[in-house]
Amino acid sequence: MRSPPLVRLAAAFGIATISGGSAAAQNPVKLGMVMPMTGTLASAGKQVVAGARLYMREHGDTVAGRKIELIVKDTTSAFDVGKRLIQEAVVNDKIDVLGGGLTGDLMAAAPTLTEAKTPTVIMLSSTSAVIDKSPYYVRTSCTIAQSTAIMADWAIKNGISRVVTLVSDFSPGHEAENVFKSRYVAAGGTVTELIRVPLANPDFAPFLQRARDAGPQAIFLFIPSVQAGIFAKQFVERGLDKAGIKLLGPGDITDDELLPNMGDAMQGTVTAHFYSAAHPGALNSSFAAAYQKEYGVRANFMAVSGYDGMHLVYEAMRKTGGSTNGDALVAAMKGATWDSPRGPMSTDAQTGEVIHNIYIRKVQNVNGAPQNVEFATFEAVKDIRTAAR
Repeated sequence: MRSPPLVRLAAAFGIATISGGSAAAQNPVKLGMVMPMTGTLASAGKQVVAGARLYMREHGDTVAGRKIELIVKDTTSAFDVGKRLIQEAVVNDKIDVLGGGLTGDLMAAAPTLTEAKTPTVIMLSSTSAVIDKSPYYVRTSCTIAQSTAIMADWAIKNGISRVVTLVSDFSPGHEAENVFKSRYVAAGGTVTELIRVPLANPDFAPFLQRARDAGPQAIFLFIPSVQAGIFAKQFVERGLDKAGIKLLGPGDITDDELLPNMGDAMQGTVTAHFYSAAHPGALNSSFAAAYQKEYGVRANFMAVSGYDGMHLVYEAMRKTGGSTNGDALVAAMKGATWDSPRGPMSTDAQTGEVIHNIYIRKVQNVNGAPQNVEFATFEAVKDIRTAAR
């Protein structure tokens, strides 16, 4: 009997310090990853680490003559733990680079990382404002605004003029709600109700009834990907699918790893996002196949964020000749461009913010399995904040 996907990932990585190689090289480059590896958000942290480790397996654990040592610390998904662990990584472990992490952890630890001049590659957080908290921050994940703004534009252009928003009651959910509403209403749409649900152990049924009673054409949904299966089940149980109410949202709600276990509940769901395991092209085919073989599950957007985060570190170190001087390394990271499994991408030369394509996708069965099938592309999308500068 096969273990569940997250159990297999946990067994593959462990929850403690993980080394990028067997024997410690002289003056290794210490790359700390402070991630939720257990608790409610564990799948996200494990997927980011999985992507990072796959990159190291494919490209070796030595770059510019220096060995990369990966140090993984588990925040247990608790919002009061990450700051302390980042401080420990900087002060005690003397990390050269940080791979982060949850929004709250990066917000709280920004002064420590700035004082230590520690280049930090944001591989998980999608809150736009995080990037402004330190000049040593760059991002390879995404921002909520990138997908959400595109989703609002697509809905209006495709005749969806009346929606309800339903989001988790925490800062990323608030950002998704605000960005979607402002963009959608400005284009002539009507938001009939703004619904927020508890982040911890939500029962979506009463909120779905409120949404149905508001009579929308669609629900704009933003919840953590790990809750999408529960939501899909209750969406069908409450009969919203049969009522003709569409589901729209960023790609979190149709997470590629979890989608095969959602049955038919998400069929026809339209999302806007930067990565799909079904993205066409040789580079993604190779990445997705390698990830599936290594971990026994589909690659998802968090996995490719970790993969690209390691790529950015490697390429920056090549530019600096192996130097991990904070100012030199972060300067090498900003303005970088490369081809990713997600498609062409770059980091903004001034802010370090991620720039990539956003794809409109629809959940459809391909060879008997549900996939996020891309059918429209918005190229080189900047975060709203970056675009306004």
